[in-house]
Amino acid sequence: MSDRDPNVGMHSVDIEALVDGRHPDPFSQLGPHRTAAGDTVRTLLPGAASVSVIASANGECIGKLAQIDSRGLFAGLVERDEPYRLRIDWHGVEQEIEDTYSFGPVLSEDALARLARADPYAVLDCLGARPCTVEGIPGVRFAVWAPNARRVSVIGDFNTWDGRRHPMRLRHVAGVWELFVPRLAAGARYKYEIVSRDGRTLPLKADPCALQTERTPATGSVVADWSGLEQFPWTDGAWIANRAARQSARAPIAIYEVHAESWLRVEEDGRRGLDWYELADRLIPYALGMGFTHVEFLPIAEHPFGGSWGYQPLSPFAPSARFGPPQGFAHFVNRAHEAGLGVILDWVSAHFPNDAHGLIQFDGTPLYEHADPREGYHQDWNTMIYNLGRNEVSAFLVASALAWLLRYHVDGLRVDAVASMLYRDYSRAEGQWVPNIHGGRENLEAISFLKRVNHEVGYAPGVPGAVTIAEESTAWPGVTAQPEDGGLGFHFKWNMGWMHDTLHYMHENPIYRRYHHHNMTFGMVYAYSERFVLPLSHDEVVHGKGSLLGKMPGDRWQQFANLRAYFGFMWTHPGKKLLFMGGEFAQYAEFDHDASPHWHLLDEPLHHGVQTLVRDLNRLYAADPALHALDAEPGGFEWLVGDDNANSVFAYRRCDGAGREITVVCNFTPVPRHGYRIGMQRPGWWSEVLNTDAAVYGGSNLGNGGGVVTEEVASHGKPQSAVLTLPPLATIVLRAA
Repeated sequence: MSDRDPNVGMHSVDIEALVDGRHPDPFSQLGPHRTAAGDTVRTLLPGAASVSVIASANGECIGKLAQIDSRGLFAGLVERDEPYRLRIDWHGVEQEIEDTYSFGPVLSEDALARLARADPYAVLDCLGARPCTVEGIPGVRFAVWAPNARRVSVIGDFNTWDGRRHPMRLRHVAGVWELFVPRLAAGARYKYEIVSRDGRTLPLKADPCALQTERTPATGSVVADWSGLEQFPWTDGAWIANRAARQSARAPIAIYEVHAESWLRVEEDGRRGLDWYELADRLIPYALGMGFTHVEFLPIAEHPFGGSWGYQPLSPFAPSARFGPPQGFAHFVNRAHEAGLGVILDWVSAHFPNDAHGLIQFDGTPLYEHADPREGYHQDWNTMIYNLGRNEVSAFLVASALAWLLRYHVDGLRVDAVASMLYRDYSRAEGQWVPNIHGGRENLEAISFLKRVNHEVGYAPGVPGAVTIAEESTAWPGVTAQPEDGGLGFHFKWNMGWMHDTLHYMHENPIYRRYHHHNMTFGMVYAYSERFVLPLSHDEVVHGKGSLLGKMPGDRWQQFANLRAYFGFMWTHPGKKLLFMGGEFAQYAEFDHDASPHWHLLDEPLHHGVQTLVRDLNRLYAADPALHALDAEPGGFEWLVGDDNANSVFAYRRCDGAGREITVVCNFTPVPRHGYRIGMQRPGWWSEVLNTDAAVYGGSNLGNGGGVVTEEVASHGKPQSAVLTLPPLATIVLRAA
């Protein structure tokens, strides 16, 4: 070292900025540099006793660094310019490692250009933490978008959570900070320490693009085993090849909605939830045995508060650590597909929670959220609203959607809270919202985003047949129409109107149902305006709404009979089906995320009977094309009796357009009706293939002795008719021979 240059070419201003953690470009000072005095190496290692430079080729010491600042800055001349390692003495504990600041940029100019263009595939490829090899050295590449930060450091156990140790390089063109940390491996915990442009050190931030996280209540990110995901041994090729047909509007789709953490808690082990391997062993055979075609999970992306049921996620690329490592989820999906069960995820793109370690004010500015609280704050949920008009935010969320489909082979995404995204005045009083550029209430940026998501899902290579489903509760037109036709591009929409109307009807005492008859028929007025899913979801059995069984009037027997009749109506009505866990066996209690469904009730005949009915309805629905093939086409349904409000009776035909035909009759009073004539299209024998009043389901076993023969008596516009016995509070299904 030159006596004339004790700082080895460093200016005192740079020294102060480095040791104070304020330097905007650490690579300009740290690592190998050529100075007037010769080749030098500089490193910032607070707490180190001494540092030597070791030639990577032969282990020879080629320089000893002097401590030029007591806060851990070391520098000195080296004998020659060649690859090297740092030998660090941590006061008796020796470590030898490559110098982070000896490596060049790790993201290519092309990758940066793609990120700058807000390419979601660039987000998937570049951002987050990725084990990799650089110049033959294994380590982890970190990259995070924080364009307005003054300094970003990656911190973790590997550097004692000291933000001075690993400040990152800013790639200005994309606003992305990057760093390669040698010898780091999968499993390492980390966060980002960010200094805002006004000099504030922000609360430590989790990685928005992390593939794995710590288990709550811990909030750190974890370097995932990328090779374990990228090279997962998928064996579901046959399922993927046939998925488009299985999930089309003409296919039978019966969805079992599940809160994964509480579906089956292990009481003897602290009431813990099952991990993905245990869920694969238990949930998949149960759902298939019940006849469901798909399981749909409430959001499984990592979320800090379990009481949000996943609807306030902070790591939208990471399966929650509550269920084990990410490979476990891949294992579950693969097992499900091998067995013939589809997997749908609830996905949240409307908002995110305001936890300090999350996305809020990520780089000290409103980066992911709107700056104006009239646009950026959800007063209903105390959450922040994504700024979907910002291209980088849109790309981030599109990348999240694609990640679940590409990395985990998920079959579909049910997009949460679409109504809240479409309208700027959603749940806001006058003066509390900002109109769009035309002065209207429509959220043009969110509309464009939703179209983009659906377009990307529709055309993404490697995800043939994947679907998107909108939870949308308004009369917004064209939710399932193609974007080129002015629609949003979803494949299906939850029919919230049908659900509200029919549950309102069922809640009424049968004496008064005659005055609410239209609630059961109105759904057919708009049944073909969209491709619908009929949802009896978790939303209907929480927050004091009571269970499905609890909504039914009458004594205990009548409550069960009402629910069975309602299920019969639902499963034979046009639209795909969705039922939340616990509803399939008519549990009394509301959904409680801290407890399991009340499985012990299956020991009681009435509850077991409802479960048996749901199983049989699913099997009938899947087996008979008349009940599903023309769900979204007018030719598949015809009212036979839609105006008998005096008796609260409904009758209708279902057909598949190819000769299969079903007649359904519902009696929503506790009064048996004998001699009830129904018009039939086809003559001959009609089998009674399902009767919700059957004894096996807990009913009174009143019915039609297995079937009826038509008479040449015209009725209800049909040339034939049959005289039926309608059981009390029951739905019967007749199939033409």
